[in-house]
Amino acid sequence: MLVFDKIKDLKKCLTDKKKTGATIGFVPTMGALHQGHISLITISKAETDFTVCSIFVNPTQFNNQTDLTKYPRTPQKDIALLEEASCDVLYMPDVEDVYPKNDNRQFNFGYLDTILEGEHRPGHFNGVGQVVSILLAGIQPDKAYFGSKDYQQVMIVKELVKQLQLSTHIIACPILREPDGLAMSSRNTRLSGEERKIAAHIPVMMQKAIALIKEKDINAAKDYIKAETTMHPLMKLDYYEVCDANTLQPLKQYIPLQSTISLIAVFVGNVRLIDNWPV
Repeated sequence: MLVFDKIKDLKKCLTDKKKTGATIGFVPTMGALHQGHISLITISKAETDFTVCSIFVNPTQFNNQTDLTKYPRTPQKDIALLEEASCDVLYMPDVEDVYPKNDNRQFNFGYLDTILEGEHRPGHFNGVGQVVSILLAGIQPDKAYFGSKDYQQVMIVKELVKQLQLSTHIIACPILREPDGLAMSSRNTRLSGEERKIAAHIPVMMQKAIALIKEKDINAAKDYIKAETTMHPLMKLDYYEVCDANTLQPLKQYIPLQSTISLIAVFVGNVRLIDNWPV
C-alpha cells in the first residue's frame, strides 16, 4: 500500500493510474477504522480498479471542540487494517495540506441542514461540505463510498456533488453491526464497559419502536423511545424521528407503501451515537 501525506504527490500517482484507464474508488474516513470502514474498501475494490482511502479528522465539522480532541486516533492499527484489506493507497494529510488557507465557504443545503443532525449540530454539515469538496476535487474519483449509518450525511454529500457539478458517483453502503446489533462506529471505542452494554439497547429499542409504528402509530413509537432512554440514567435522547426516506421530511403517520426510515441520536455517557433503521 502506498502512503501519501501530500495531495500533490497523490495527484501525480492518480494521474499516472488514470492514464492506464484505471477507475478510481475513494473511501474518506476520519480513522479509528473498524470493519464497517473495511467493508467500504472491499466494495470499492470490487467495483473499481484502484482504491484510495483517506484518514483525516476534519476540524471544521466539529461544533464541539471537546469532541474533536477526544476523537479516537489509531493510525498504526488503521494502516494494518488497510494493508490487510489490500487497499491501494492511503492519504493521511495534516490540516495544512487539506486547508492551506482558511476555508470560509458557506454551502446552502436547504432544508436538509435544518433538521436532525443539522439542527442538533449547527455548522457540522458545512464542515462536511468543505472537506468532502476538497477531497473530491483533489482525488477526482469515479466513485466514492460512504456508510449509511450517516444517512443524512450521505444525502448532504449527494447534494454537494450535484451543486458543484462533480462527476463522482456517490455510493451509500450498508451499515455493519456488532453481534449484538450496535452499529459499528469509531465512537464505540470511547464507551466504558457499562456504557457499551447500555448502548447495545439502542438497536433493540429501535426494532421495538418499528413494531409500535406498524401496530399503533408514530407517536406511540416516540413515546416508547423517550420513556426507554429516560429510564437509563446513562442515556440521554438527542432526537428520534420517523421520516420519508427520500426527503427526510418528518412523518406524522406511517403509510405502509411509503419509503420510511427511523433515525436516532442518543448520548450514552458522554458519547453521542447515531443509528437508523428502515421501517
